[in-house]
Amino acid sequence: MASAGCDIVRVAVPDEAAVRALKTIVKESPIPVVADIHFDFRLALGSIAAGVDAVRINPGNMKRDAHLRAVADAALAAGIPIRIGINSGSLERSLLKKYGGPTADAMAESALSCAEKFERWGFTNIKLSLKSHDVQQTVAAYRKVADACDYPLHLGITATGSGLEATLKSAIGIGALLLDGIGDTIRVSLSSSPVDEVEVGVAIVKLLGLRPHGVEFVACPTCGRCKVDLLSYLPAVKERLSGLDADITVAVMGCVVNGPGEAKQADIGIAFSDDDVASLFRKGKRYASGPAREMLEQLVNDARRLGRTR
Repeated sequence: MASAGCDIVRVAVPDEAAVRALKTIVKESPIPVVADIHFDFRLALGSIAAGVDAVRINPGNMKRDAHLRAVADAALAAGIPIRIGINSGSLERSLLKKYGGPTADAMAESALSCAEKFERWGFTNIKLSLKSHDVQQTVAAYRKVADACDYPLHLGITATGSGLEATLKSAIGIGALLLDGIGDTIRVSLSSSPVDEVEVGVAIVKLLGLRPHGVEFVACPTCGRCKVDLLSYLPAVKERLSGLDADITVAVMGCVVNGPGEAKQADIGIAFSDDDVASLFRKGKRYASGPAREMLEQLVNDARRLGRTR
């Protein structure tokens, strides 16, 4: 996950065996480890003793104030933060009754009331998350909390499923909040490999301009004006530049209408005029023209050189 671009990893801790494993996980992990705790506060205490970098608790299933305070006291002594993680599927019964179900208002009140308890106990090293499978409900809950406090917010749409729809749910919900200036960390939830989650998350923050990470490609969607086989050219260029660890924009454009303009806006780009001729652009200026396949080869080589200078 770290190799895929993950900055922080959350590990579920459902029992004492998981607590014992944490010592090795924390020692060997190249990135900070967050212990995900539910129901049993003693698992949180054991995780803190094991050296985790943070603890996530769910007030919906850890109801006794004495237990919550014990976790807060241990985290304070260890100098680590606590994430108060609210999920629409495990809200307190009193709030479900008050609001008639798992609404955005219920989620916001759950998070803020738990944070207020911690504040009374002298613990303020807090992060909040408020996740639902419903995109609009999740966005509304985060906006309410963002207006009410200054705590860091961990964004995510939970239980999205798999495939294209799941990816879009996360991109729309997380992206809308980040564009509003809301959110400090994100987690993409997919019924898939955690590495897939990281790759989607990296793409979201990359495309929003919040975290450069590798080559960004710009390409036209093709239409009747396109006179070249762009649908084969583009994958070939992407494959050959896939290992380039450089924050550059590469444009592969297929027509004379928007192609030159888009290629000029990229760090480096190619624009085709017909089947046999293409032009190369760098930093807004045309610097080469010639047969299409020769220009494609030069594009790849020049992009690699540009990437190395970056």
